[in-house]
Amino acid sequence: MNAENHILFIFLLFQKTSNFVTASPCYLVTLSPCHRINSQRMQSKAKTAEEYIASLPADRIGPMTKMREVILANLPDGFEEYMCYGMIGYVVPLSTYPRGYHVTPGQPLMMVNLASQKNYIALYHMGLYADQQVLLKWFTAEYPKHSRQKLDMGKACIRFKKPDQIPFDLIGELMRNLAKRKVL
Repeated sequence: MNAENHILFIFLLFQKTSNFVTASPCYLVTLSPCHRINSQRMQSKAKTAEEYIASLPADRIGPMTKMREVILANLPDGFEEYMCYGMIGYVVPLSTYPRGYHVTPGQPLMMVNLASQKNYIALYHMGLYADQQVLLKWFTAEYPKHSRQKLDMGKACIRFKKPDQIPFDLIGELMRNLAKRKVL
């Protein structure tokens, strides 16, 4: 693949100092763009997460609401909820990292996205791709302990085809584990 088929994610190491968070570049990772991960992606024009969830089919509202609640309850300090690419996103805000996302500097740096796709609920977690030696190995080992469903996963996309089988406790732990490692 050439550079035009990739998005460059700059992952940051956050350090709390006084009453603010400082960030310094850690390493670079390339991923396929979200809009190319799945050609059947359902894109929303919602301006808020609440509006996005309210626009979903009835059978998706409950699981998406619960997933959002779990993510928000376990979201590391320094991240904010933000609508991006027609999905609910959890980002490093421009106030923390003013250079923003390299392709569109006016956009904050994405870390986690949540979307209701045509045939599944998707959790795009860039930390799993960035930290394959520890975080990805931990997650893939833990998943069978929390779900009867086989793990359906791409580079950074976890697909949940049966919303009643989503391991919400594991998703919360995944978010907290990211905070423990302080790697974005």
